[in-house]
Amino acid sequence: MSDRESGQGHAAAEHLKWWQSGIIYQIYPRSFQDSDGDGVGDLRGVTARLPYLKSLGVEAAWLSPIFTSPMRDFGYDVADYCDIDPLFGTLADFDALVEEAHGLGLKVMLDYVPNHTSSDHAWFQEALTGRDSDKRDWYVWRDPAPDGGVPNNWKSFFGGPAWTLDEQSGQYYLHQFLPSQPDLNWRNPAVREAMFDVLRFWMRRGVDGFRVDVIWLLAEDERFLDEPVNPEWTPGDIEHNSVQHIYTQDQPETHQYIREMRAVLDEFDDRMMVGEIYLPVDQLLPYAGTPDAAMVHLPFNFHLILRPWQAGAVREFADDYDAACRKLQTWPNWVLGNHDQHRFKSRVGAAQFRVAQTLLLTLRGTPTVYYGDEIGMENVHIPPERMVDPAGLQQPDSPAASRDPERTPMQWDASANAGFAPAEATPWLPLADDFQTVNVQAQEADPHSDLNYFRALTRLRREHPALVGGDYHSLDSGHDDVFAFRRTLEGETVTILLNFGAHERALGELAAGQPLLSSLDDQPGSGAVLRPNEARIVLG
Repeated sequence: MSDRESGQGHAAAEHLKWWQSGIIYQIYPRSFQDSDGDGVGDLRGVTARLPYLKSLGVEAAWLSPIFTSPMRDFGYDVADYCDIDPLFGTLADFDALVEEAHGLGLKVMLDYVPNHTSSDHAWFQEALTGRDSDKRDWYVWRDPAPDGGVPNNWKSFFGGPAWTLDEQSGQYYLHQFLPSQPDLNWRNPAVREAMFDVLRFWMRRGVDGFRVDVIWLLAEDERFLDEPVNPEWTPGDIEHNSVQHIYTQDQPETHQYIREMRAVLDEFDDRMMVGEIYLPVDQLLPYAGTPDAAMVHLPFNFHLILRPWQAGAVREFADDYDAACRKLQTWPNWVLGNHDQHRFKSRVGAAQFRVAQTLLLTLRGTPTVYYGDEIGMENVHIPPERMVDPAGLQQPDSPAASRDPERTPMQWDASANAGFAPAEATPWLPLADDFQTVNVQAQEADPHSDLNYFRALTRLRREHPALVGGDYHSLDSGHDDVFAFRRTLEGETVTILLNFGAHERALGELAAGQPLLSSLDDQPGSGAVLRPNEARIVLG
C-alpha cells in the first residue's frame, strides 16, 4: 500500500495560535436570533446563544456585518464603520457580547469591508459636492468614454456596468457591486489610514480578528483598460463572468496595501485576519505573504465548494493544497459553506452530508463552519415575492445568483418561527419547511443526530492532537470512490476513511486499528469493509 505525503514536519497543537487550532463559526446576525420581535436577528440574540456555540466546541464567532448601513446589501454597504446599526443594537450591546464571549473562552471576529462604502457614507456625500472636494479622491472617478458612455467595460458583480454617472459633475464613479456601494480609492494614503483606524477602533474594544471582505479587489489597474471577453461565458451565466478580470482583481498594489493592514493588526497582541479571496491556489496563497512581509493570516480557501464532489478530485486538491501551504509556510484552511454559497448539504446531498462534515473537521488546517450546517440546514426555496438579495433581484435571468436560500433563520426548535423570533413576528426570510424536525432542540435529544455527530467530531479534535497539529498523508485505498488519509503527531496516528460512493468497499489493513467514530450510527464502525456513504475515523 503506497501513500502520498504532503510535506514533512508538524506543528504540535500546543504551539499553534487559536486561529490555527480552533474552529471558526460564522454567524449571519440577521438570521441567528431575534431578541426584540422585529423579525431580524440582533446582537442581544447572539449573546443569548453564545453558550450554544461553546457547547459545539468552536473557538471563535465571526459576525457578518453589523455596522451602520442602509442595508441595500444587508450590511456590506457601510455608512459608519465605527458604530452599530440600530437594527442590531448598540455599541453597549456589542461590548456586552464581547465580554460574554471572552468569559466563555470564545474569540470574536468581525466582518471588515474595506473595498467600498455605502453611498450614504459621509465620505461619499462629501465627494459628491464637486471635483474640488477634499474627499473626491477618496473614491475612483473617471471621465466618460469618447462616445459619452461608461469609461470601460468593467462589470459589477451584481450585473451591469461597474460605473454610474454623477450627473452633477459629469464623471463616473466605480462600484464593483451595487451603484450604492462606491469603491474606495486605496491608492490614496488618507483612505488607507482612515480604514486602518477602523481596525484599531474595534481591536481596542476587544475584537480578536477580522474576516476581510473582497480583499483581492482593493486595487485596480491605473490604465483603466477594457478587460478581455471571456470566451467560455454563455448567456444566462452571471454577467460578471462575461469578462476576464485581469485589471480589477489581484493587482500587485493590493499586496502592499494588505501588508500595511497586517502591520496595524500586529500593533495589538494575538489578533488575526482571514481574507475573502476567490482565486486559484497559485494566486491565493501569496496573500499570506512571507515571514518578513506578512499579509493575511489565512487566505480563505473556497476550493472544496467549487470542486466536483468526487473522492479523486478532493484528494488531488487536498494533496496539492497542503503541499503548497507547506512550501510557502502558510497555514491551511477549509470552508464548505458561507453566506454567499448554497448550503453544502444541498450541494453534496443528504447521503454525503456527514462525509463532507468529517472531511472539513479532520483535514490539516483551520475549519470555518457556517451557522446551521451543524444541524444539516439546507437551501430554502424563496418565493419571488419574498426575495430580498440584490444579487438575485438585479439578475432575474440568473436563478443561481440569489443568496437568500442559504441565509434563512436558524432553526432552534419546533415552535412558531423555529424559536428564531417570537410567534407574532414575521422573519425577514422564510423558514425552512422542515424546521419542526430539523432543529437544535430535537437534535439535542437524539444521540444519533447531526448536531451530536458534529460535537463528536469536535470532541475528537480535542482528544487527539494529531487531528489538529498533525501531518497530513493521503493514502491509496484501491477504490476510486474512497478518499483516505492519516494525521500523525508524536507517535499518534489517526486514519480518516471517507466513502464518496454508494457501494461497500473492502479496505483491508487500511481500516485496522481502534475505531473512534462512524458517520452511519455514531458508534465506531469496525471491520475491513467501509459501508456506502460512510465516514469512519480510526486510531492507528
